[in-house]
Amino acid sequence: MAIKRGVVAEDLYQLKSVVNPQFSPDGQSFVYVQTTIEKETDEYQAHIFYLSVESSGQPFQWTFGKGRNHSPRWSPDGSQIAFVSNRSGKNQLYLLHVKGGEARQVTFLPSGASSPVWSPDGTQLAFTTSLTSDQTIFDTEEEKKQEKLVPLEVSKMKYKSDGEGFWRGHYKQIALVNVETGELTQLTTGHYDVSLYGWSPDGKVLAVGTDQAEENDLSFNEDVYIVDIDRKELKAVTDGTGYFGNASWSPDGKYLAMFGHEREFENATHPKIWLYEIATSTLGCLTPEWKGLTGDYMVGDFHQGAVSPGLLWTSDSKGFYFIGTDHGSTNIYFGDISGEIRPVYVGEQHVYGLSIHSESQKALVAISKPEEIGDLYLLPLNDEGKIEKLTIVNERALNELLLSKPEMFEYKGANGWDVQGWLMKPVHFEEGKRYPLILEIHGGPHAMYGNTYMNEFQILAGKGYAVLYVNPRGSHGYGQEFVNAVRGDYGGNDYQDIMLAVDYVLDQYDFIDETRLGVTGGSYGGFMTNWIVGHTNRFKAAVTQRSISNWISFYGVSDIGYYFSEWQLGTDLSDVEALWKQSPLAYIKNVDTPLLILHSEKDYRCPIEQAEQLFIALKRLGKETKFVRFPEENHELSRSGKPNLRRERLNYIVDWFEGHM
Repeated sequence: MAIKRGVVAEDLYQLKSVVNPQFSPDGQSFVYVQTTIEKETDEYQAHIFYLSVESSGQPFQWTFGKGRNHSPRWSPDGSQIAFVSNRSGKNQLYLLHVKGGEARQVTFLPSGASSPVWSPDGTQLAFTTSLTSDQTIFDTEEEKKQEKLVPLEVSKMKYKSDGEGFWRGHYKQIALVNVETGELTQLTTGHYDVSLYGWSPDGKVLAVGTDQAEENDLSFNEDVYIVDIDRKELKAVTDGTGYFGNASWSPDGKYLAMFGHEREFENATHPKIWLYEIATSTLGCLTPEWKGLTGDYMVGDFHQGAVSPGLLWTSDSKGFYFIGTDHGSTNIYFGDISGEIRPVYVGEQHVYGLSIHSESQKALVAISKPEEIGDLYLLPLNDEGKIEKLTIVNERALNELLLSKPEMFEYKGANGWDVQGWLMKPVHFEEGKRYPLILEIHGGPHAMYGNTYMNEFQILAGKGYAVLYVNPRGSHGYGQEFVNAVRGDYGGNDYQDIMLAVDYVLDQYDFIDETRLGVTGGSYGGFMTNWIVGHTNRFKAAVTQRSISNWISFYGVSDIGYYFSEWQLGTDLSDVEALWKQSPLAYIKNVDTPLLILHSEKDYRCPIEQAEQLFIALKRLGKETKFVRFPEENHELSRSGKPNLRRERLNYIVDWFEGHM
């Protein structure tokens, strides 16, 4: 029998991602999206697959060809699915009958279409499209590309966005298409973006989300509205006090449930569950005392196109299921309209997809674990029977790959706070042998490492490294006080939490070579990597990715800089001394650790000038460093960037540590 090997960067081209399971209306079958990478073209290919719940056979592939097919949604009668495809060059809506045949295109819009939602009677699809303020959905002429370079006039602070680039006057609006005739109806207009949530059971109104503040640069709220389809009028459900979204209708049409918060701790605020009663037009928080966190806040670097299922109502309109985040895992919870919350399915895992069939009391669950890349399961919700695995999409690859299973631990961080972490042993670990250690630091900082597959970690373990990752204060999953504690204290107790983790594993695990320590991280993790090498020489090598080095310039160059700095650091350009004191660049003379700097050219979240400053400052002082720039990529390179550049990034990380440790 051949000896299994560790994961390498090239394995990106053979591993498959499965996301977005969707039950058919009768609960007898389901569809999902599977994404692969075609090596010859170096492009992602996403296709829709079908599988009967009762069968034990292979899934059927329903879409083919080049490009990405995603967001499948069953028609109410279960006879067909709507989905989004870029096969024509832009995302458009298509229909595919369950009995087979060619997919039929139903939108032909210059700006494309996305987010399909079926009307209850199955005659129409609501969707989103982008329009300028002087455009309507009936304009069919493609926008002409400028043959000459023209200036970009900027009059608002929110003029660029990572991943979307410079704003050129387009707003996301809601429209309808009749699936038989192709007739279009535009529901919303205005100088604001509108998100689409759901259609009321009686088919008369839609729930949407938008921020209608006149001074949008200084507004960071999102409100839920109801749009009357006949009159095209918007009625506010929430009243401008915070950020609300993911609204879903109860089947009896009496309630709208949603996630939301009132920005008590700005972007560190825990979202709660809110309930709006249609008859009385009253809104209340269902879970004011619940300590849990609604939604999926797990950090991952592999799955493509996973979407939040939001709140999934039971057929009797008395409760709903949702994904919640807690202590390194995401699990399934049930809440009722009285505000009671209970766990339904809990384990050391990452639930990243969920679909419910209330009548049969079954759930489709997408689950990933550190040693399991990700598959779909059938879960009984009535405590009768065991969870059943439905797919094994990476079976062939896993026959030759050996994954490392991490060990979870808890230790005392700064001020005696409990902090959770994981240590991953090298693949083919041998007792009595000593191994180098890589410390990984997540971004956010309001995110969470945990019990999910991490491709980068497995590659490092496959190369013979122990991998340490922890959730310092500022991380999600440990309560409101814990996640808020990093604000105004960057480089303080968060730094102590991380360094105390290193002390802990060196004390508890004798196989770690304390003379061969490395550190890496991206975004906030890149900031912390820069901070670490400016405050300690314990590490033999470091890799900083999409990092922050100078809070003064970050304030004006990042797409979120001016408000993120105020929220997270508690200051602005009126106190440049405070910004500089918390900038890793201020401590550049202390850096003796060889530092690799990885950054994307079109990263507007942490712009590349942050890396440029760091590199030049280090080189001017004669420090050992290298700067790698990834063309055309943004802040999401590690997760969804061009496949060959994702692979090169991973190889740069491995090679730097190999060369210095």
